[in-house]
Amino acid sequence: MIWIIGGTKESREFAEILKGKKEFLVSVATYAGYELLKKDNTVVLRMNKDEMINFIKKNDIDYIVDMSHPYAVEVTKNAREAAEVCDVRYLRYVRECADYKDVVQFDSFDKCIEFLKHINGCVFFTTGSKNIKDFEAIRGNNRFIYRVIPSAFSIEECVKYNVKMKDIIAALGPFSEELNIAMFKEYEADYVVMKDSGDAGGTKEKILACLSLGIRPLVIGRQKEQGINDMKKLLDSLT
Repeated sequence: MIWIIGGTKESREFAEILKGKKEFLVSVATYAGYELLKKDNTVVLRMNKDEMINFIKKNDIDYIVDMSHPYAVEVTKNAREAAEVCDVRYLRYVRECADYKDVVQFDSFDKCIEFLKHINGCVFFTTGSKNIKDFEAIRGNNRFIYRVIPSAFSIEECVKYNVKMKDIIAALGPFSEELNIAMFKEYEADYVVMKDSGDAGGTKEKILACLSLGIRPLVIGRQKEQGINDMKKLLDSLT
């Protein structure tokens, strides 16, 4: 049995490739991920390492295919360790990093936050809801716009940290360059904060939209990972 740790565009594509060829389960952390997959063998679970170990044993897992988001560092760490404990094979699918000039790059959220402490204007965040608390703590008199997925959890995080309704955009990406341009222009953004989610996560379209409007793209980088970045190679490894 193959366990796909999903929630990304690539995990949906790989599930389609495996359909009818291999037995597999897909786990996602949110109901948004479940809605996109719409498969009977999909479960919505947030698991720590011990829960992952129990999941592996309960479902007789032979392979773990980790296709979680590049920034889900804790998920990947726990999955690797759970695989080692249970002596099952672990495969990591890795998105390639974006490679663009004319961006301001940071190697951590903390360094991006330090930069934002010294700016004035409107900042458009495309980094999800997880770090709203940290960003709001340094907002000052600036306007911060948050584009988040349209889930109850994301909206609750906005409400929890007193983000005004006029500063929330609830929409499911990735978005085209043209739609990004329209949104950034409508909200008169001076800066756009994004993760390096690769081309699959819409990073290129966000950067190009910024550059076309003369906006400074602020990119929070990620650690280099060892893994597989080709679907065919990934499938061939499941033997």
